[in-house]
Amino acid sequence: MKQLLRFAAAAGLVLVLTPRLAPQIRPQRQQSSDNETRLPNGKPQQDEILKADHERDLKDAAQLIELSQQLKQELEKNDRHVLSVSSLKKTEEIEKLAKRIRSRLVH
Repeated sequence: MKQLLRFAAAAGLVLVLTPRLAPQIRPQRQQSSDNETRLPNGKPQQDEILKADHERDLKDAAQLIELSQQLKQELEKNDRHVLSVSSLKKTEEIEKLAKRIRSRLVH
């Protein structure tokens, strides 16, 4: 059980912190060009997309932390030989969130 919790917490932290430690994978934005799509407010569409992705990453990371803490509490309450369905579902949701965050960060 403790190994599962450690794995979930480590996986979440690695996925959340990797972009800060590794060089940026996203291509850097070039100087404003004529073919760059702009929104009606004049801002580049790509900038707004990146901003929205960042906000979703932060929200998902907060949810990831909350689920990890709940999982830890459940594991501490339960017997070491028993894994509840709720705990298993939380681990699956943690994995989905981590993958979702990672996919947005690398694209």
